Amino acid sequence: MALNIAGIDHIVLRTTRLGEMLAFYCGVLGCIVERALPPETGLVQLRAGDALIDLVMVDSELGREGGGPPTATENNMDHFCLLLEPITEDEIREHLKKHKIAFGDFTERYGSEGFGLSTYIQDPEGNTVELRSKNG
Repeated sequence: MALNIAGIDHIVLRTTRLGEMLAFYCGVLGCIVERALPPETGLVQLRAGDALIDLVMVDSELGREGGGPPTATENNMDHFCLLLEPITEDEIREHLKKHKIAFGDFTERYGSEGFGLSTYIQDPEGNTVELRSKNG
């Protein structure tokens, strides 16, 4: 059994300049706001073709989980999510265990295909990768 990637589901960018980011991604690149959570939560999700770009305010509930504001030496990408061809949670667990990859709980989260279960893993450099199955 192998994981078959269907595409990138979403990326999460941390920001202190939401207005400028919206102007760039919507006004310049043509994305549209698909979903915005309350300001204290700090998440705006933009439709970018089949994928989403999540903008998270650094000083919000979600943003504080990622540390301080982005700088020339601090990351502003929180994580990216790979959309997998249809596969069960058990098959993903089995695959990750076989490869000795630690993973978190499977939690329902919103992505490019709506709500679905996903988990987080880390690549060898410590980048966070979210894995979620394509809705079948």
